[in-house]
Parts: sequence; structure tokens; C-alpha cells
Amino acid sequence: MSGQFLLEKDGDMWNCWRVGLFLMILVLGIATSELHAGKYNPVLSIGDDGPVWSDLPGVDGKTHSLSDLNKTPYIVVVFFSNSCDVAEVYEERIQKITSKYGEAKKGVSVVAINVSKEEADRLPAMRSRAKEHGFKFAYLFDESQEIARKYGAIWTPEFFILNPERKVVYMGGYDDTSAEKFVKHHYLMDALEALRQGETPKVMETPAIGCRIKLERKRRRTSK
Repeated sequence: MSGQFLLEKDGDMWNCWRVGLFLMILVLGIATSELHAGKYNPVLSIGDDGPVWSDLPGVDGKTHSLSDLNKTPYIVVVFFSNSCDVAEVYEERIQKITSKYGEAKKGVSVVAINVSKEEADRLPAMRSRAKEHGFKFAYLFDESQEIARKYGAIWTPEFFILNPERKVVYMGGYDDTSAEKFVKHHYLMDALEALRQGETPKVMETPAIGCRIKLERKRRRTSK
């Protein structure tokens, strides 16, 4: 056999080792990405810890933190905004789950968070909207937009359910279409019903429907 097709023993072992290392890194990379992102969410997977918010101003004039809700078993977090027409369509449905499950004895708190920096979405406009439409749920503003980044929220409205251990047990849309008369699957309501009965929701992640959240690009710090 011609020498040009032969590898020295040490070289052969080195090449095998390199191929093996490459495959291991590839597999670990895929596994890690699957552990840290859901099917539709770029950041969170079902079972991850729900990101914590602290001291966010609300339309009630108070500041709110996740720790304020320690006595509430289940928390529905919805990313919301005034200016999104789809969020407006879902407003009544959010009020519906607040009325049905939002009392303390029913064990669910509904928290809407707005991260949009449009003038129509800032705190004064949020207060007006909440008063005009009689919001019964907490409506908070995060000017830093960090809580949306941590949740991997892309749309308004986009929903997350946190269980008593504050793990994410559902994330995605409220249902399968914004046209209420054509809704076939009530994902959020079904998940809440299952959880309150001590069961695992049959559907735990769905795509959200709505307006894309505009996150500001972070500027890189340059060394002087």
C-alpha cells in the first residue's frame, strides 16, 4: 500500500481523539441548548425556575416583587402592552381568568408586565388604561426590559404559569386564535384547571400570538 495513504500510529490516535472530542462537544452543545430553551421560547424550558422581578412600579402607585406573592400557589405572568391591538383583543380574556381564578382563596394571581418604551405604553398611559377598563390584575412596568429578556418573551400577550415552587409549568398563548368565536383550544385555562386539580397539564408549551416586543439593543462597553 502506498505510504501516502498511511498514518503513523501516533498521528492516527491523535486524529481519532480530535474527532471524538469534536463529536462530544457537538452533542453537549445540542443537549445544553435543549435544556435551556423550549420549543417556542429561546430562553426557558418547562421546569425552569421562573425569573424573579423586584420593585417594579405598578398602576396602583406601589412597587411589586415576585416575593410579594409567596402565599399564592400559582402565578400567571402575562407580557402585555397598551399599544398592541392583539393584546387589546385579549384584554377581556385576561380579565376573565382574573375573575375566575384571581381571588386569594382560588390560589392564582395574575400579573401583567409591560416593557414597551413607546409613549402609549409608559406608566401614565398604563394607569389611564387600567382605570378606564377596570383592570383587576396587577399591571407593572419594567423600563429596563430585563424581565422580558429573562423570560424569553417575544410577544404581547405571552403567558407563563409558575407553580408553588416557582417553576415554569406552562408558557405560550392563551388559546389558539385571537378570534374568540373560532377558538378550539383553551390552553391557559386548561393548564390552570389541571394544575389546581393536582394534575400535569396535557399541553405545556404553545406558540404565542401577538405583537412583537421591541427590545432595545444593548450597547457594548468600549474600553478607554
